[in-house]
Amino acid sequence: MAITDGTVGQKAYLRRSELHWAWVSLVVGSALLVIKFAAYFMTGSQAIFSDALENVTNVMTAGFAVYSIRLAHRPADAEHPYGHGKIEFFSAGFEGSMVLLASAVIAGKIALSWLTHEQLVIQRLDIGLALMSVALLVNGALGLSLWFRGRKNKALTLEAGGIHLMVDALDSVAVLAAIAIVRLTGWRWVDTAGALAVAVYIAILGLRLLKRSAAGLMDEQDPNERRQLQQILDSHLGPAAKEPRICSYHKLRFRHSGRNCWVDFHVMVPKWWNIEQGHRVASAIEHEIELAMGEANATAHVEPCEDPQCAQCGGGEKESGRGTDETARV
Repeated sequence: MAITDGTVGQKAYLRRSELHWAWVSLVVGSALLVIKFAAYFMTGSQAIFSDALENVTNVMTAGFAVYSIRLAHRPADAEHPYGHGKIEFFSAGFEGSMVLLASAVIAGKIALSWLTHEQLVIQRLDIGLALMSVALLVNGALGLSLWFRGRKNKALTLEAGGIHLMVDALDSVAVLAAIAIVRLTGWRWVDTAGALAVAVYIAILGLRLLKRSAAGLMDEQDPNERRQLQQILDSHLGPAAKEPRICSYHKLRFRHSGRNCWVDFHVMVPKWWNIEQGHRVASAIEHEIELAMGEANATAHVEPCEDPQCAQCGGGEKESGRGTDETARV
């Protein structure tokens, strides 16, 4: 299907929009990193340290996201005939790995303090509360914006970054709660418990991101998308179906390259149809699938129906000569 000027313009707009938000995430993440580490050095809170360390992964993954989005929008070429979209799965995997690493460092720091019987000194909690509150609000707002735009544009890199930032905001809530309890009660162990809770939670997040990344790289098929494709093809089956009608279909497969979906399937048509008729039917169904799936490329292989019980063609009862009538309608 030919790419129109409008399609090219829309893709250019999406690329600029996604790059804009990726750069915003990188700049804001860097600023929050400074704020959180400042809060840690002022207070000595392990809970704040755990949140600040996670923010290091935010900055690293935001930088990788800028590169991923630039590459994902490159058109297909001779070396990459399916495009460059799979870099988005690598981006999600990189983010998951960094989150797991941060979780391990946090847990290691807590374990070291226990083994060395380090005396926890927590001070200037009012400043810590104020700085972490600012970080919470900024992370929550930015994460929600990235998640919304990632879902809207089917941009896994932005969506994963948005989820990460929203989870970071929830972590900040736990840290603020721990600081508030320490300030009100003097129970310093609550600060350590809060840091450990953050470490466990972000480890779960990291594993989920890695699972999603692996699913994309291994071409795992979404059952909801399979049902959607089957519904489209089923709507063309049989003599009472909508035009263009086909006898049957099989070998339906699809895979994702980032936000791009590649679909291929075989359709069975009456054996007396000529090449032009079969091609016209295949192209119409391909176009319908591409519209339904968004950024998609569908390919149909046409085969003659050999089923003697087929209600559409009667298993080839008509003579091949009768099918050469150029006035035959598809």
